[in-house]
Amino acid sequence: MKPAGPIPPDYAADADGRLLIAGQPYDALIEAAGQTPLFVYDSGAVARRIARLRAAMPGIDIHYAMKANPHAGLLARIAAQVDGIDIASAGELRIAEAAGIMGDRISFAGPGKRDAELEAAILAGVTINLESETEAERALAIAARLGVRPRLAVRVNPDFELRGSGMRMGGGARPFGVDAARAVPLVRRLVDAGADWRGFHIYAGSQSLDAAALIEAQAAGIALAAALAEAAEASPPLVNLGGGFGIPYFSGDVALDVEAIGAALVEAVAARPAVLGDARFALELGRWLVGEAGVYLTRIVDRKTSHDQLFLITDGGLHHQLAASGNFGTVVRRNYPLAIAGRIGAPATEVATVCGCLCTPLDRLGDQLALPEAQVGDVVALFCAGAYGASASPAAFLAQGAAAELLV
Repeated sequence: MKPAGPIPPDYAADADGRLLIAGQPYDALIEAAGQTPLFVYDSGAVARRIARLRAAMPGIDIHYAMKANPHAGLLARIAAQVDGIDIASAGELRIAEAAGIMGDRISFAGPGKRDAELEAAILAGVTINLESETEAERALAIAARLGVRPRLAVRVNPDFELRGSGMRMGGGARPFGVDAARAVPLVRRLVDAGADWRGFHIYAGSQSLDAAALIEAQAAGIALAAALAEAAEASPPLVNLGGGFGIPYFSGDVALDVEAIGAALVEAVAARPAVLGDARFALELGRWLVGEAGVYLTRIVDRKTSHDQLFLITDGGLHHQLAASGNFGTVVRRNYPLAIAGRIGAPATEVATVCGCLCTPLDRLGDQLALPEAQVGDVVALFCAGAYGASASPAAFLAQGAAAELLV
């Protein structure tokens, strides 16, 4: 038997043990959507997260990294509550524009931007976080051809990394950003070329549950921005300190203390060097805002025993929830929070492995879990499904198709 992660605190059950999402029974939501598998996103839970951040760190801008979840309806609601949107492709730019988000509220990060993407971003007034000197020259040449003053920032690959992060984005050789030692001449090049220089993007890692490590990384980011600005003799309008805020996916994980992080960040910003005196500071978050606000609902279509082990086979799987299957950067597979949606709180009576419908042994949503008895037709609820789920999974694999998505 293996443990599951903690069910996020936003969820409850009614008197019959039915899972409630945003106060609505799961089966009513399935009926409204017309099918399983189904992702349900609780916009109220996201709004509470944003409000909590605002209270914890007044004066700090909040940006949403839409790569975490680009669902159009959810994006439109988030955009009305945050200060900026971060994109990672021209496709995401089109989604953002369709949601009514103006270019001057958008920043574009990511290596390997194609010329057509740079051109679209420049024309839209997007801030481009440059990842190399070559990308900078291409952006300047495109802007000159268009007769447009480009909004350009420098993404810095810092000399430090975020301790304990799930994915390290800084410290050492990386495809992301410009090494700190190379950033100053690039800033001077942009300023001298007449670009609208928008500042620094400094991102060291992701999925951290260590408040002390995040506090340390943010302080180091502010110090690095100040040192680079001094050397370049150019004060940045914005210092984007990235994100890295994790959520508890697995047994033993403890939720992040954002109030402690916020207090330390506000103090560090108040004590910033004079060269950063006019700069605004931003955090760019994706997973922490939306991850726990999503639930994946998938129906059991078969119940079988093999070599004395019980398997519950569902109509969903890794083609919608690659990360939960353990195949999206996880070294050792562990169980996400999972429950039988119609029996929340019921005692466990059997140990079962929950599998998807794909012809691969990789397709496991829950491994050897203690669960209440479940039959064909029952629904499995997989939590922490709001980030890097539908859009980060191979929905075309075996032509199974995409899951439905519902915003509540």
